[in-house]
Amino acid sequence: MELLSLSDFLQNSMLQFWHFTGFYNVTIPHIVMLLVGMLFIYLAVKKDFEPMLLVPIGFGILIGNIPFQPGNEIGIYEQGSVLNVLYTGVREGWYPPLIFLGIGAMTDFAALIANPKLMLVGAAAQFGIFGTYIVAVTCLGFAPDQAGAIAIIGGADGPTAIFLSSKLAPNLLGAIAVSAYSYMALVPIIQPPIMKVLTTKNERLIKMKPARAVSQNEKILFPIVGLLLTCFFVPSGLPLLGMLFFGNLLRESGVTKRLAHTASNAMTDIVTILLGMSVGASTQASEFLTANTLKIFALGFFAFAVATFSGVLFVKIFNVFLKKDSKLNPLIGNAGVSAVPMSARISNDVGLKYDPSNYLLMHAMGPNVAGVIGSAVAAGVLLGFLG
Repeated sequence: MELLSLSDFLQNSMLQFWHFTGFYNVTIPHIVMLLVGMLFIYLAVKKDFEPMLLVPIGFGILIGNIPFQPGNEIGIYEQGSVLNVLYTGVREGWYPPLIFLGIGAMTDFAALIANPKLMLVGAAAQFGIFGTYIVAVTCLGFAPDQAGAIAIIGGADGPTAIFLSSKLAPNLLGAIAVSAYSYMALVPIIQPPIMKVLTTKNERLIKMKPARAVSQNEKILFPIVGLLLTCFFVPSGLPLLGMLFFGNLLRESGVTKRLAHTASNAMTDIVTILLGMSVGASTQASEFLTANTLKIFALGFFAFAVATFSGVLFVKIFNVFLKKDSKLNPLIGNAGVSAVPMSARISNDVGLKYDPSNYLLMHAMGPNVAGVIGSAVAAGVLLGFLG
């Protein structure tokens, strides 16, 4: 057998190493996804668009799209790898309930308890989910289970979107999750124009009367009654609704402050990091850059727009049946989506532009937290029918 010279050995070794590098194996789709990841990080850092979400997701996209030599890929699909273990929480759907536990522990439902009719506003905004489901099935040819997973984007609730897509359409999970969180970050851009088009100047100036004081007993009873009512109607929503109301009971009981503090701070932060990074890492170019992804993003925008439209329009119609001193400002209708507290802040900001003394934040929190419950109920309904 002929022995290789030292120069030939070095040359072959360097060539083998070069073929192993990402520089050799990079493709245009890889570059596109790396740029998308960098865009997410830019929007989070420079534009302050939901940095707690977009930074982990953006960096996860970078991790998930490092080019590897074919057959030597390392990532979320490599059995036993660190990324694969972390991705289990997304694939099996146990990160979202933990996020809901934290949301419940940090959310004050007093605005909704004081004015229960605001629950109807949150319910009206869920039309974005069911309207999108119909469009996805009838117009774009998605299977019913895929359409259900895509439609939940309209709830403006990333964890719910991940939970439902992991059950109904795991192959679309990455695109659905990124779409949901992207539009959540863009809510301040999407909603105000729709709100202005649908309302008159006089409607924007409506001042709502202050909400009544809510007792501690009411706050303690709310998560118990809320759990029983919602889950008796939609048992399949229990993983999300159960954790949401449990977290709220920890907050309001007054005897579990340490648990509530841990659930709403350290635990939520840890799960958010793992969830965001894992979702981002699941967006490999070969799986993400498809025609279906473009359809999902289009449907996501449609869902957000319809949810905002239906929430504002419902308040306008509802006002016809209310006494003059009990009318609602239609600007709180956008808060029926589940982006807490971002949508409520948008209601307040738009209202202040027309009347600097008209603070709508606390009023808007009613439909906003109702939207959290509504999106989880909608997910339970879809899971019950399609799962």
